Amino acid sequence: MPKPIVAGVGMIKFAKPGASRTYNEMAAEAVRDALADAGIGYEAVQQVYAGYVYGDSTSGQRAVYDVGMTGVPVVNVNNNCSSGSTALWLARQAVESGAVDCALALGFEEMRPGALGTHFNDRPSPFQLFDEATDRIVGHGEVPLALRYFGGAGLSYMEKHGATLEDFAKIRAKASRHAVRNPLAVFSKEVSVEDVMHSPVVWPGVMHRLMACPPTCGAAAAIICSESYARKHGLDDGVRIVAQEMRTDFSSTFEGDDMMRVVGYDMTVQTANAVYESAGIGPRDVQVVELHDCFAQNELITYEGLGLCPEGGAQKFIDDGDNTYGGQVVTNPSGGLLSKGHPLGATGLAQCYELTRQLRGTAGPTQVDGARLALQHNLGLGGACVVTLYQAQ
Repeated sequence: MPKPIVAGVGMIKFAKPGASRTYNEMAAEAVRDALADAGIGYEAVQQVYAGYVYGDSTSGQRAVYDVGMTGVPVVNVNNNCSSGSTALWLARQAVESGAVDCALALGFEEMRPGALGTHFNDRPSPFQLFDEATDRIVGHGEVPLALRYFGGAGLSYMEKHGATLEDFAKIRAKASRHAVRNPLAVFSKEVSVEDVMHSPVVWPGVMHRLMACPPTCGAAAAIICSESYARKHGLDDGVRIVAQEMRTDFSSTFEGDDMMRVVGYDMTVQTANAVYESAGIGPRDVQVVELHDCFAQNELITYEGLGLCPEGGAQKFIDDGDNTYGGQVVTNPSGGLLSKGHPLGATGLAQCYELTRQLRGTAGPTQVDGARLALQHNLGLGGACVVTLYQAQ
């Protein structure tokens, strides 16, 4: 089956809550940039998938109406932090199935300062099972739940494999070195391991503030089209999606009292393995990865979940420099969520933006030499995991 083309990508620089434009303004700019990158007008788009978390119903329509009002179907997508990649998954599926020739995947978020929280407290929370498991495994705490989820996962890894807080600090320091090269990163100042370890403690022995990604606002978009459409209209067909899978939670998520499972480790393993099998490759074939580093702790466990290193091998992987330029695979050349920011609905498509440019060879200062295969990992608790494999032609 012909594989869908990523014909155009667009992304705006993310901003801190309170310092951004409105969601529709940010989204419209990202869409216009993606259309311009593809060299087509909005009238060519046959379906739109709009991912966001904090917004009212039909915010996707409001976002694209500033670009055009063509009567095109608009589907609003909320899959927590994987909303953007879920929009991409739907656009890819529509094109690959032959339902349409050209689709737009859009992600945006206008966030508020502070920790994430629920808004509908008069009904069962989608995180009820996760909260119950977290309370059972790590106990009640004063820190926000997201920190308890992923801090608990890091603590689980430390107890299993002897990792230390410095290992997580090394990941954050690496992210900052990459972000220095990225003009779109919110935090582009380089920090050292010592800087991370001297940042405020949010959970003693488990988490420092600089190990957590900042909430941000922003938007990103991608134009997905068929090979025949790209040829007919003379579009750039240099990057295509060769495999993509989505998984939700397994019963194992809440079994075994393991916080790594609670935050989606098993979803990551199963989704990544399905992608490798579908594409007929292994993780060692990939040159560049954008993975979901909402916390440095999650980046470390995801190295193993994606098969980039063996179980229990993340510390050696980090110390050998195999997660950066000159090593086995460059992880998060953009600076990742830790430096670039994490506007929930936009994150998956921001990853697509970076990897598409990497495979085109147009990533500028963040370019990974010889990048031909790129892997994207986007995770949302609740839960959903999307893993996408891109290939340069």
